[in-house]
This record gives sequence, C-alpha cells and structure tokens, in this order.
Amino acid sequence: MRRALLPLLASAAAFLPVAALAGFSFPSIDGGTIDLDSFRGKPVLVVNTASLCGFASQFDDLQALHDSYADRGLVVLAVPSDDFRQELGSAAEVKEFCAVNFDLTIPMTDITPVTGDAAHPFYKWLAETEGFTPGWNFNKVLLDGEGDVVATWGSVMRPTAQPVTDRIEALLP
Repeated sequence: MRRALLPLLASAAAFLPVAALAGFSFPSIDGGTIDLDSFRGKPVLVVNTASLCGFASQFDDLQALHDSYADRGLVVLAVPSDDFRQELGSAAEVKEFCAVNFDLTIPMTDITPVTGDAAHPFYKWLAETEGFTPGWNFNKVLLDGEGDVVATWGSVMRPTAQPVTDRIEALLP
C-alpha cells in the first residue's frame, strides 16, 4: 500500500508551490486580490495582525518599514486574522481602525485564518515547508525576491528591531 501511495504523493508535490511567491493570493481588504507573484523580485514581510491585540502598536512599525524601504523595493503585507480572537468583526472595521489609529497605507488582506485546518494556503505551505505556524498575532515572515523564506520572528520582535531591519537591508539594492 505504501508503494502505491508514493507516486501519488510525488505527483501531488509537483503542484505545491516551491516558493511563496508562486501561486498564492489573498483577498484584499480593498477588494480584488493581492497576488504574491506580483511582488517577484522584491522582499516581502508578511505579518499576521489583529487590531485588538496588545501588539497592535507594531502597526506603527510596519508603516515605518514601508515608509523607509518601499522605494528600495520592500513590500510589507498585513494579514488580519481572528485566529486568536482579537480582530474586529469585519474587514471594513479593520480598515477604518488601521487608517484612523495608525494611518496605515501598507497592503492588507481581508480577515484571513492563519492556523489550523482553515489556514490560508500560504500559511499551510509555511507550516509544511518551514515548520512555522503563527503562535500569536504579529508573527513575521520575511521572503526574499523569489519567495524563499529568509527569516521568521514571533510577536515580541518589533518589526523595526535591528535583527529584522538587518535582514531586510541585506535583501535590498
């Protein structure tokens, strides 16, 4: 039986994205779609966020990273999630909250599951290939311009902390 499954598994693996920029998209909080492949050639910092979390002040840091490095190619992508029961009730509320409280202009997805069976395919891929699953809000994943995972950080690491900015700067021209 195991031998019969091996060709099936091998053929299924051929359809899994090799890197994060290949084949993943998110519904945008603004409507439409955020296609990660459109960021090819640019480093991307993906952060699962929650408006009511104690780490929400990191939205200011995410915007500061965008303001400092977007001209050199960095994309900062916020992925609001209610997996830890700290997100507002609708995407419209999240968008307004972030605009009013943080003047956020970075791209944001719609409210998206990041853990468990309902997790977005990007986060399932991240768990399967990197062994990384967000343990709380404001976990950070840095992708290089090809979509390979460069580094991951937990909630307590501020996005503007030197270990994060050093890794980002190493990826920028």
